Amino acid sequence: MAQANMDAYELHAENPTYVYINAFIDELQRSNVHNIVICPGSRSTPLALAIAAHPGLKAWMHVDERSAAFFALGMARRLERPVAVVCTSGSAAANFFPAIVEARLTHVPLLILTADRPHELRENGAPQAIDQLRLYGTHVKWFAEVALPEASNAALRYIRTLADRVAALASAVPAGPVHLNFPFREPLTPGPLADQPLPAEEQRDPIAWHGRPHHQPYIAVEDAPLGRLTSAACAQIIEQLKDVTHGLIIAGPYHDAALTAPLLQLAQTLGYPILADPLSQLRSGPHDHSLIVTGYDAFLRMDSFIGQHEPQVVLRFGAMPTAKPLLLYVKRYADCPQIVVDADGGWNEPTQLATQMVHADPALFCQDVEQGLRQLGQGHAVARDAVARDQAWLQLWLRTDRVTREALLTALRDFPDLFEGRVFTELSTLLPEGATLFAGNSMPVRDMDTFFWGDERAVRIVGNRGANGIDGIVSSALGTSAGSRSQDGEQEQEQGKTPTVLVIGDLSFFHDLNGLLAARLHQLDLVIVLINNDGGGIFSFLPQAAYPEHFEQVFGTPTGLDFQPVVQMYGGAYRQVADWNDFRQAFQQGVQSGGLHVIEVRTERVSNVAMHRQLWQVVERALRDQEEQ
Repeated sequence: MAQANMDAYELHAENPTYVYINAFIDELQRSNVHNIVICPGSRSTPLALAIAAHPGLKAWMHVDERSAAFFALGMARRLERPVAVVCTSGSAAANFFPAIVEARLTHVPLLILTADRPHELRENGAPQAIDQLRLYGTHVKWFAEVALPEASNAALRYIRTLADRVAALASAVPAGPVHLNFPFREPLTPGPLADQPLPAEEQRDPIAWHGRPHHQPYIAVEDAPLGRLTSAACAQIIEQLKDVTHGLIIAGPYHDAALTAPLLQLAQTLGYPILADPLSQLRSGPHDHSLIVTGYDAFLRMDSFIGQHEPQVVLRFGAMPTAKPLLLYVKRYADCPQIVVDADGGWNEPTQLATQMVHADPALFCQDVEQGLRQLGQGHAVARDAVARDQAWLQLWLRTDRVTREALLTALRDFPDLFEGRVFTELSTLLPEGATLFAGNSMPVRDMDTFFWGDERAVRIVGNRGANGIDGIVSSALGTSAGSRSQDGEQEQEQGKTPTVLVIGDLSFFHDLNGLLAARLHQLDLVIVLINNDGGGIFSFLPQAAYPEHFEQVFGTPTGLDFQPVVQMYGGAYRQVADWNDFRQAFQQGVQSGGLHVIEVRTERVSNVAMHRQLWQVVERALRDQEEQ
């Protein structure tokens, strides 16, 4: 099919719903879905018309939904690729159920696309409306309620990504059915909407609206059931990387140390810097640190830097890092190819920007790609020059990182008051070999990202970064302490204390005060650094701070609590520190004596924001001075 025909197909839409659904249907076709079975109905009109109009799809009409689903099942089994089946809202979707059960048990890749009433027409007597959320229960591999249609760039990136994701998931071993539920508002026909005009042409992201060039999927998914990519898939990635000098490796939260050595070797061969999240386990340890960048949360805030340094490719491992400036930097260069390597077969890709999702063992991925690049360099003179890489790009990132850290460290020493971020620069020198640092969510994990740069000492860094909640942090840290003691108890007695240290905000601490009982019941060791700014400090950095009338009541939420009696009730030692010398003494005492120790660092939210912003100005001046030299 000619690309011109595809472009014409997409641009004819005048209704935002159809722009959105056209993008979804187009991506299904790009992801090797070529047959869709349609059952008649009104609410499914956008899906049906978009499918019928697509020149690369075969639409098969069936009046009876039960027969339609089994028809799709038989076709998908014969083709060994996904076939989609579409129905309107209400009991029509229930008639798909027997075929879905069969598809699940016999591993047949089906895509179930059910239309639905929008949320305002549910459970209030609207006709042809039943509860379709997770209608098929455990009989589908995955379910998603699709967002309501709109024609924004972000929505189109989302719906294209979703199409590629479900097509890949239905086929992934073991194959099976996947269910998407589409809520649609009226009007359901393609005519233009006066109250929802389409964005102006200059506001449309071409890739979001028209898809990738050469009719490629918006995001290609590569599954390696045994952990290792096929030789063809590996060769494709090597071909993509071999001539690219301005690349980045982003290492997100990851707990398996087996990745460290292969990832460092791949970075060395490619000549790419590694932007390492604190929870990547790369910031601390006896491994080579020469390619690791840790100050990016500070310098990626500077337009003077990010506006002049565009990456040509991004390789990301693990979950998305904490730093929002890094996310914004990646979004700024949305057209940059981005390869995400996910070990768990999940979908750690909230940016909707990735071009490839690779489900493979990250260590094996690094080993295979690195070996292929080296062999390419040894066998071909041109490739050998490419593998040698452009050191200027790498040195730029490493130099910027060094200048940033030096500027921050110097400025921190000049602050007369206790500053929340300095807790982590102090801990970076105080933590002994083998210690575990547990970062609470909200502000602590973000300050750790900016101010804990690590060194050659083996310090394990952990946190609850799945749901990122403030609940259960104290109990999780105490469980970490218990696990460390039971695993390394004999070694710990011989070689000295390997403490667990928790840095937590006052609201998170209050939320899990009952968790302190475990320390008393099980005689656990835990040093807690309690940063008490009397409320939700992170909101002072967010847009909510621009609405002062109800800010303290709704977001600041001061409690005015005195935590000392509670700590003592649970048998812990409490100490509020007045300065950094006091902090160091309290920390050393807590580590050496064992048990539960709470070191309270009292700060003030308004001045904390001011000090953070002062530090960003310091970094900006330092980088500007570097450029002028």
